[in-house]
Amino acid sequence: MRRNAIETLLGGVVLTVAVVFLFFALQSAQVSGVKGYELNAVFYKIGGLSNGSDVRINGIKVGSVTDNRLNGQTFDAEVKMSIRPDVQLPDDTVATIASEGLVGNKYIRLLPGTSKKIIPPNGKISKTMDFKSLEDQVGEIIFLAGGGQGKKK
Repeated sequence: MRRNAIETLLGGVVLTVAVVFLFFALQSAQVSGVKGYELNAVFYKIGGLSNGSDVRINGIKVGSVTDNRLNGQTFDAEVKMSIRPDVQLPDDTVATIASEGLVGNKYIRLLPGTSKKIIPPNGKISKTMDFKSLEDQVGEIIFLAGGGQGKKK
């Protein structure tokens, strides 16, 4: 009987520690969406960017992707994001899609410009750079290593 009580007590301690660890991990990971003003951007390809992905400036999360869809007329990817209200972006800001390593999650990296004019809520980031996959990058390296020219006949 005494042994069962000790095992039950140890099980409770382990569960309590697991719950505290999970709470701490969720708080420090910033997995919740950012509430703020909406911005839009158009990309040719987004390479697996999904709803809830981070929007970062210099590695700091300042927003999150709230929606992405395909424009039926231009076939471009339209991305909607929510940006923290305290972050006011110049209208010459560049949005690019980046990856956390070779197989990491995709996120939007914002490179703020120097313009005095600010993008208004529900505005559009007009300067974008598309996602470059590993295959695209390897192809460019091979092309440049070959002198930038195709095969000669």
